[in-house]
Parts: sequence; structure tokens; C-alpha cells
Amino acid sequence: MTAHVPGFHGRYLRIDLTHNSSETIPIPADALRRYVGGSGLATHLLSNENAFAHQPLDPAAALCFAFSSLVGSPLTTSAKFAVVSKSPLTQRLNDSLSSSHFAIAGKRTGFDAIMIVGRANRPTLLKITDRGVEFEDASALWAMTIPNTHSRLKEHLPAGFRTAVIGPAGENRVRYATVSNDGRHAGRGGSGAVMGSKNLKAIAVNGDCRVEYAHPDRLIEFSRDLSHRSFGPATAKYRELGTVSNLLTFNRLGTLPTRNFQSGSFEGAATLAPETLSTTHQRTRSSCAACTIGCEHIFHRSGSDTGVRMEYENLFALGPLCGISDPDTVLGASQLCDELGLDTISAGGTIAFAMECSEKGLIDEPLNFGDGPALLKTLRQIAHRESFGDVLAEGSRLAAETIGQGSIDFAPQIKGMEIPGYEPRGLQTMALGFAVNTRGADHNRSGAYQVDFSEGVDRFNVGTAEVQAAIETEDEAAVMDSLILCKFLRGVFEDRMESMARMLHLITGWETNGSELKAAASRIVTSKKQFNINSGWTPAEDTLPKRFFAEKLDQAGPSDGAFLDADQLQSLICEYNLLRGWNSDGTISP
Repeated sequence: MTAHVPGFHGRYLRIDLTHNSSETIPIPADALRRYVGGSGLATHLLSNENAFAHQPLDPAAALCFAFSSLVGSPLTTSAKFAVVSKSPLTQRLNDSLSSSHFAIAGKRTGFDAIMIVGRANRPTLLKITDRGVEFEDASALWAMTIPNTHSRLKEHLPAGFRTAVIGPAGENRVRYATVSNDGRHAGRGGSGAVMGSKNLKAIAVNGDCRVEYAHPDRLIEFSRDLSHRSFGPATAKYRELGTVSNLLTFNRLGTLPTRNFQSGSFEGAATLAPETLSTTHQRTRSSCAACTIGCEHIFHRSGSDTGVRMEYENLFALGPLCGISDPDTVLGASQLCDELGLDTISAGGTIAFAMECSEKGLIDEPLNFGDGPALLKTLRQIAHRESFGDVLAEGSRLAAETIGQGSIDFAPQIKGMEIPGYEPRGLQTMALGFAVNTRGADHNRSGAYQVDFSEGVDRFNVGTAEVQAAIETEDEAAVMDSLILCKFLRGVFEDRMESMARMLHLITGWETNGSELKAAASRIVTSKKQFNINSGWTPAEDTLPKRFFAEKLDQAGPSDGAFLDADQLQSLICEYNLLRGWNSDGTISP
């Protein structure tokens, strides 16, 4: 049934680049309620599109930009969108999020989602407004860096347009190329490569279609209270130093992945820590669109006027993971990724893997841990698929298949996606979260590390209580990614599900509650799993590389000697599946 729901437009736009055509398709009201919006709604729409049946870089593949009922509202951190597709890196579902004005402008085109299929016969700029769709030649933009593309589009487009673009990495179909918007990136599983495979250089959105809210006055009052609370102690650490403040904490606990996960602590961590960087490098603070937290910290390289947005993940991946402690090198590498459109986690993980292969004599390439110039050179080679960069542009799993010689045992990936900055042997609830995650190794879809850091939890000895807690963090993430809200609000809510249900009620008028949202979360996670099963997933994929079972952490500190027990992890995975209501091996009954 299709009916008007406050907060939604109740329709999505389907664009076919092959035929330069578009159509408006209604979204039933019950689907909006069952899948909420964002990642949940996009997964539902892609499943209806049978997107799992196509190779990610084929013309028939679908790419979905999805919004939610909260986008454009006065609620803090709600200016976010989801970009969802089948991943060229993992061949499984890839749902990424980004905060930007693109989300607000995109929803004002009058749609809850934009689905793109087909392949243009030339580089294309897609212009979407509330008046229609235009297909423009973007040949002059092809091969431009991301900053230059944004700058040129700003000159070309009328005021009010917001853009999402790809760089050379996306054009060259690097399997972990990203989509850039407002200087931020989405799609670490390769959404930029999917755009590139469609000859789609940029998407520009603008419109004036606004939605109404069921309880506007109460919504404003709730929004003011939420904004006030977001200035409290729960977010103070990130506002003061950003997510990079995690670096020294993780290093102290022995959970900072170093030199391709050969260690959990890095001797150069203090040099890269924000406490040090703030005294040696110019720093400014910024905020995402419609955000009152302001966790974004921008550092300037020595002698440079250009700022680089730094977060824990790009600092870890381009620093300790590659054995590099020089701040200017790490900042320069992060800036290169921004310009070329490379995901920093996968880029750093794949290069760190190659460095270990080189030091073991498995490849004849001048790559060594700590070699800053080699890091910068290799990033350029990857983006342009030059020399050995062509192999590394495939990601560490496929690179290991090419290199052979047992290198797959230490390729830092799960389901093909490179592991973020959490040492699984030292955070074993997180190890479970990584193994079962439908996206692969991802810290945003599973907040299981929160469990490891909780009081009374033995992070080296995980049991049933921790499995249940890991599911709860995954469910919370599923709802937040569908509403869509920033994860940093978790510490602000007293009862997260009930608070989010309250938001949804004020926007839509639905008489919903925390229990309904928990059911929606389970439905969304299960729909993602079913997408993967339809894509060819097997239970053997739910594991970690052999290194984490065969090698103990050898270092000073609280994680010394830690390792994963393969049988215990498999038992936890079985328990996770049963608690999810699935079969013990992770398959789903009809």
C-alpha cells in the first residue's frame, strides 16, 4: 500500500544511464516503516532490483543513494546519506554512510532514494533536480582530482547544487575507490569504482521539495534538547581532539595494529598522537553539515596552507600499520587519498601487506615498513593502476591470490575488506563482530569493541553474554544507519532505541517504540545477510586470516601473548547465528 507518510516523499528515482532515461517509482508506506530509511531501505530496494545477481562493475549493477525521514530535519547529525551497492572489493553488500550537504540537497529533489543502473557511453555528469534529470558530457572532468572536480563544478553549476564525485581511482576502477562529497568520502568497499564503471564522474543534486513533519513544534523542542546534550561529556573527547585521540589509548592497550598486524603497539605512536600534532602542526576544527558535535579536526602539513582532515582510521592505516611515524608523511598520504579518491583503510592495509611480502622476499618491489616516499609513490600507482599498483588496486585478498606463496594467511582482510584499526587478538568480541559482519571487516556496522572496553568484560575470554551484547551493538548500528544518525550520539541517549523511536514518532507520526525498532534492526540485518547469501556467500567466509589464530601478539603490555582460538571463535559464531534466529551455520530458513 502507498500512502503519504510525514518525513518521506514516498518514492524513489530510478535512472538508466544506458538509455538516458528515468522513472519515478512509489515506495509502499509499509516498506518505509519496515526498513526505516538509509541503509535498510537501500538494501530492500536493491534486493527488489535483484542487484545481487550482477557483477558489481557490470552495466546492469545498481548503485543506490538513500536518504531517510530525518534528513533535512533540525535533529543534530541527521544530514547523512547512505550509498549502497554490491561491492567490487568483497562481492557482497556494501553500505556506506557520509555526512554532507549532498544529503539535504538530494532529498530536496523529491525522492527518498536515487537508484542508478546502466553505463553511459561517455563520461557523464548527472544533474538531478525536482524538475527532472539531465545527462551532461563530463569528458572535460575525466582524470581530474577530486578537489579540482569539485572546484570546476562549483564554477559550472548554478548556486544551490551539491555534488558527489569520483577521482582517478574511481575512474580506473580501483576496488576500494570512494565517492567524495563536501570533502568527505563514502564507499570504502568500492562505491567509487561502481560509479567509474558506469562512466559517471559526478552527481549534482538540487531541489526545493520539502517534507512536512507530524509534530513540528515538539520536534524542534526535542532537537534543541538533543543538541544541548551533544555538547556534554559523552562527546567532549571527540570535540576536543577528534577520533585521533584513540591512538595512544589503543597503543597502551596493545590493540593498535602495527606493521600489518604483526604487533599491537607502535614505538612511534606518541609522535603521531594528536596531543603532539597539536603542538607541532597548525590545527583547526570543523563540523559536518547539521552537526553540533564538531569532531572533525584538520591538520596542516609543515609549510603547507592546505589542511588535511584526520581521523583515527586514516592515521592508523597510513601510519603504524605501515610502520611510518613521520607526521608529514602520514598527512601527505591522507591528502593524496582525498585527492585521488582512495579509501585510506584499504589503501593502507593493502600497502602494508605488500610491505610485508617485500620484506619476506615474496615480491620484487622496493617496499619496506617505514618507507614514507614508497608509500606516497605507491598510492599514486594504485590510483592510476601503474606498475605494481595495478595488482594492489585489487585489494589485499586478490593481491594475495596473485602473489601466492601463502601470503593469503596474512592478507589483512575479512570477506575481502581490509581490517580497520582494532587488533582482533586483543579485542575478541570485535573479532566476532568482524567475522560475522555482512560488509566484511568494518567497525561501523558492528560496535562490538564497545563490549570489549566495558567494565567487567574479559576481552580475551568472550562468552554468551558478550555475543548477545555484540548483537545489540550491531542492531543499534543498523537502526542508526537507517535513520541516519552519527554513531557519536550513542553516548548521549539514555535509552538508545526508545530515544530513536521518539525521533521517528515526531517526524512520521508513527506510534512506534524501542521494541519495534529492535524488530526493524533484526529485519534489516537479516535482509543484508540474505542479500549476501543470494550473492554466493558461504559459511566459510565468516572467519579471520590465519595469522590471528597461528601467531600470538609478542609485545610488552596487557595484550602480550594474546591469540584467537579457531574452535572458540567458531563456537561463538554458531551462537551468534542462533541468537539471530538463523541456522547455526549462518544460513537462513525459508
